This record gives sequence, structure tokens and C-alpha cells, in this order.
Amino acid sequence: MDKKAAADFRCGFVSLAGRSNVGKSTLLNALIGEKLSIVTHKAQTTRFRQTGIKTTESAQIIFIDTPGLHRGGGRALNRAMNRTALRTLGEGDLVLFVVESFRWTDEDDDILAHLRECKVPVIAAANKIDLVKPREALLPQIESLSGRMDFCEIVPLSAKRNINIAELEKAIVQWLPKGEPMYPAEQRTDRDAQFLASEFIREQLLFRLQQELPYGLQVGIERFEDEKKILHIAAVLWVERAAHKAMVIGRNGSMLKGIGIAARKVLEEHFGKRVNLKLWVKTRDSWSDNADDLQRFGYEN
Repeated sequence: MDKKAAADFRCGFVSLAGRSNVGKSTLLNALIGEKLSIVTHKAQTTRFRQTGIKTTESAQIIFIDTPGLHRGGGRALNRAMNRTALRTLGEGDLVLFVVESFRWTDEDDDILAHLRECKVPVIAAANKIDLVKPREALLPQIESLSGRMDFCEIVPLSAKRNINIAELEKAIVQWLPKGEPMYPAEQRTDRDAQFLASEFIREQLLFRLQQELPYGLQVGIERFEDEKKILHIAAVLWVERAAHKAMVIGRNGSMLKGIGIAARKVLEEHFGKRVNLKLWVKTRDSWSDNADDLQRFGYEN
């Protein structure tokens, strides 16, 4: 990089904010260009803070994805997730507020109240425009959004369909401070391989299990041994009740076998090699409402 390019280089942190299930993780994956965050149709899929790093010739954008802010849920897990999301709002150089382009809820209002207290610019990303029919109906939605707060930019987009993602990136870069990159150009996240493996396994659990069960699930990696041609992973699937354990295992082990096959495929695609995956199911009563268990599983206080 020559001196002029170095002097004009921009680098900064962008906090993703939004309620559950508005598409923050899908948007992060689209912006980075590869899968870092797991994505399902279930609310509160994202539980942990995760950094995604996008480096170009002129900028490095460090995205901070967090759990979706949500009402309800009196468990310690819900409170920990909301604390993580709120704490992140004040840490970045810019906030990317992700909303659904066709719907506004009381939870969006809750987040907006916090954003008004932020000392940094806020870009509104109006996601899922591919679901707005007819397209002319989008304009009044954007006008309504613009009246809710003095956003520095409003970008209509579809993370799932990759519509206007490049335009959003351009809007983000112009609001970042000038500075040297903080991470190597090839680095995509600050999370290690074991964390990504546990999340990819949890994603398959969320896909395959009933609505009431996934939120009492946690994946713990017991073994992660990376050999030249094969990756050995052993993981424990923690549940809160004996009845849940039976559901995860399934009749004659069929559910657990299906989860393992699907998870192995995703892991092999991500790591680019064969994966030997072994899964066990164990019970830990009410772990999602126990502060010590949450800390043990890596949740922030």
C-alpha cells in the first residue's frame, strides 16, 4: 500500500443492532462473503457476540454481531443475551440498525430508544425488500422509517437475495474513521475454529428439533484435533431435562444420527477436509437459568 492509499485507508467497528429474526446474521454473512454466523428461522438463534472482518483495498470493516434484543423470557440466558447486545451499542464507530422493511414492532421501538442515546452515526438497513409486494409499497415504509430517527443513511436491501449489499458497504465505509487496519487482510473473524464448529452443530439442532426444545440446548466441544487430512471433533449436546435427551436422541438414535450427518456435511464444507464427528447427549438441569452454568458455557456476565 502506497503512502496516499495508507493515508486514505478507513478502519472501524460497526455494531449490528436489531430485534430477533430480522436477518442480522444473514446480513453479516452477505457482507463478509462467507458463512460465519448460523442462520435459522427461529428467534434468538444468535446467542454470542461474534466479530466478522471485511477487508478491501481501501477499508477494513469490523462488524460486531450480537443476539437480537427481545422482550420476554425471564431466564438468565435471555438477560445475558440482552446485556451483550446493549453493551455492544456503545463500542463501535457506527451502528447498523437492521429492521424488516415491511414491519415495525414494539421491540424495534425499544432498540430505537437506546440508539437515540448513542454518540455515533446510525445507518438503518431495511432488510427483506424481496418480500415487499408490490414494490411500490416499499416507498411509504422507507418514508415512515426516516421519520423515526435522524439516520445518517437508510439502505433498502435483501441480505438473503444479495440485493444492495455493495451499496450498504459503500455507505458504511464513508462513515468510518481513517486509520490502519487492525487485523490481517485474510482474517475473517476473531472466533476460533472450535467456536465455529460448536455453532454449526447447534444450527443443525435448531433446524431439526421442535420449537420449545432448541433454546434449552447448548453444544460443548470436548475434542478438537486437526490432523492433515481429517478433523476429529467430539461434542456434547447439553439439554435441561431427561425428556429432552430422549427427543434429541430419537427412536433408535435416528434423530441424533441425522443431526450428526447434517452437521458433518457443513463442517466438511467449512473446514475443507474430512470430519470425524462424534456426538453425545447429556443433561444439566435448568442450565439456562443458572449464572454459573452460563459462565461455564461462555456467556458474558
